[in-house]
Amino acid sequence: MTVAVTLELHTRAPRPDADQFDNVVEASLKATSGRLVILGCTDYFPDAQRIPAEPGWLRVRVSRWNLRNAARAGHLSDDDAETMERLRIQVWPDPRRPPADIKRWKG
Repeated sequence: MTVAVTLELHTRAPRPDADQFDNVVEASLKATSGRLVILGCTDYFPDAQRIPAEPGWLRVRVSRWNLRNAARAGHLSDDDAETMERLRIQVWPDPRRPPADIKRWKG
């Protein structure tokens, strides 16, 4: 099913705003090639979008919302913008740190 995804690249950590989302997690990622490959689980890797990224450690924050509406609609959630799950992925340079479960959806 389709999920709406927004990717934001930052030069430093964006301000915390977990109260606006249903679920928020963070993790570190080492970018050794100087680029990130963006693709979904059914996308074809050679055709995936590539974006420049500073080599080294990055922090990735994934914020999800509209989960209640998507869960109610089930496998038909992507039929309507009102029921589609939404993700925001934020990336910025940051030293390696343990993963963080900032806000967990209890739906």
